[in-house]
Amino acid sequence: MRRSEGNTSATRTASGKGTIGAGEPTSRPSPSKPGPAIAPARPDPPPSSAADDDALSAWVVDWTPGHDLAPGLHLVATPIGNLGDITLRALWVLRNVDRILCEDTRVTARLLARYHIATPLDPYHDHNADRVRPAILDRLRQGEKLALVSDAGTPLVSDPGFKLVRAAAAEGLPVTASPGPSAAITALVLSGLPPDAFLFGGFLPPRQAARRRVLTQWRTVPATLVFYEGPSRLAAALADMAALLGDRPAAVARELTKRHEEVRRDRLATLAAHYGAAGAPRGEVVIVVGPPQPAAALDAGDDAEIERRLRDGLAKASLRDAVARLADETGLARRALYRRALALQHREIDR
Repeated sequence: MRRSEGNTSATRTASGKGTIGAGEPTSRPSPSKPGPAIAPARPDPPPSSAADDDALSAWVVDWTPGHDLAPGLHLVATPIGNLGDITLRALWVLRNVDRILCEDTRVTARLLARYHIATPLDPYHDHNADRVRPAILDRLRQGEKLALVSDAGTPLVSDPGFKLVRAAAAEGLPVTASPGPSAAITALVLSGLPPDAFLFGGFLPPRQAARRRVLTQWRTVPATLVFYEGPSRLAAALADMAALLGDRPAAVARELTKRHEEVRRDRLATLAAHYGAAGAPRGEVVIVVGPPQPAAALDAGDDAEIERRLRDGLAKASLRDAVARLADETGLARRALYRRALALQHREIDR
């Protein structure tokens, strides 16, 4: 979720190289489970003592499947906090590609050092992507094996890898993924909110006007909403959500998979008040918002109920937003609701 640069490289080891085999990746259909099940290269049981951490790392990285890594672009998910969440397949891919493309070489170098991986690193981020992408595609055309990672989590989810994957796919170059951690999915399943249908909104715009426009677009989406947000803007974002989406149930998840992991579940307005008073929390934040509740049927002639709901909306949002929300919920004409809301405001002023 971060964007930054670094410049670290390491000497590549020659282990794990071989001829191209089936499975990783391929532009042709192939069995999802090629070959027989393969046991770890080191059959002895792993060290169980926490003090023998280095020995455990050495045991883990010896795992290998029954085929060689194929050329192509490998999208590799990395831990979002806890280094133990790296998968055996991810470690194997990172050890056996020719180079690793990463957002910040310093961040990825720490992960590689932890698992004794010496594959060279190349920076690939928002600031250099347009310049270095042609050279990366040329390497793929020549049959190289390249891995793409983000600083944390699954590549392409709020990081700059999308254009590279799109360009490679357009040329028919092989692309595959080694799935793993994702902050958005982790927060969703911890939130206690419906996970069957959800919309991932990425980072909301930092400015309030733009943020409110985006939230307005998704106000009636019948799904749980998931957003990334910076700690310093958390309270303001929650307040805008409460005003525009309604006071829905929500969850704020931070420091996921780390020692101080926290998931706070409450209504949007209550969460906004809490973080407004407590100040910006530490760590990266994911906001999960429950889906809209079905609105009760409303007839155009039901003046008392329309007025009640307009009053309720005006108490939480601007006239324009209150009218738009009620129109979305009920299907009533926005222009007619706007006239009623304007008249209601005038009556309040005259009192």
